[in-house]
Amino acid sequence: MAWFMGQPYLLERKRRAIRARPFPAAWRAILKRRVPYFRALPADLQLQLKRHIQVFLAEKAFVGCDGLEITDEIRVTVAAQACLLILNRPTDYYPGLSQILVYPRPFVVPGGHTDDAGVAHHGHRVLSGESWSQGQVILSWQDTLEGAATPHDGQNVVIHEFAHQLDQATGSANGAPALARRAQYERWSAVLGSEFKTLQKRASRGEDTLFSDYGATDPAEFFAVISEVFFEQAQRMATDHPALYQELRAFYQLDPLSW
Repeated sequence: MAWFMGQPYLLERKRRAIRARPFPAAWRAILKRRVPYFRALPADLQLQLKRHIQVFLAEKAFVGCDGLEITDEIRVTVAAQACLLILNRPTDYYPGLSQILVYPRPFVVPGGHTDDAGVAHHGHRVLSGESWSQGQVILSWQDTLEGAATPHDGQNVVIHEFAHQLDQATGSANGAPALARRAQYERWSAVLGSEFKTLQKRASRGEDTLFSDYGATDPAEFFAVISEVFFEQAQRMATDHPALYQELRAFYQLDPLSW
């Protein structure tokens, strides 16, 4: 029992040592070149982000797929965007995640569905990212770069997939990640549930909305989509969906409007 109780302490001591190391100059250059978010952050959040990146890269394995060679540019660019989601919050650095698989471009996965008549339809899907509860996130490097380079379009595959990781930390992804207090869940459910139903209705009518129609798929995708918009189009979200913005502001413990 004493050995078990000592593990969190030893892990945190190791992480403190990693965070105390100088941040490599080459990594700083990658942040400035590839991650516009970094330049927009206040100095205290920049420092916090760099320390999180150091721990994240020390603990997570990156695997190149389809011949892609993993470089520090890939690792730092992905880690910086993933760690945006854990700023200002108690974090265990996505404990269920062990590997990030990176393809050079959008990748193909088997797909299919069974229709109302019970007939199975087989096919394939082309994806830019995917989050698995078995400890893996899969990303397209092409889409990762494009998402980082255009920080105000409301579309970012890394934010999307790592929002799923936060959601999956409580079990299966259902749009209800772990909140700080039990009392928050009632309001979270009411606000997000109402906004989700509204998006579904508007998407079914083909109306333009701030959120991608993909968010109308299910509550898990809705949470991931609104997380993208929260970080990338904070002003529009706060104006058009103020209650929703406040829920995400409380969850992420950040206010992108101030950046």
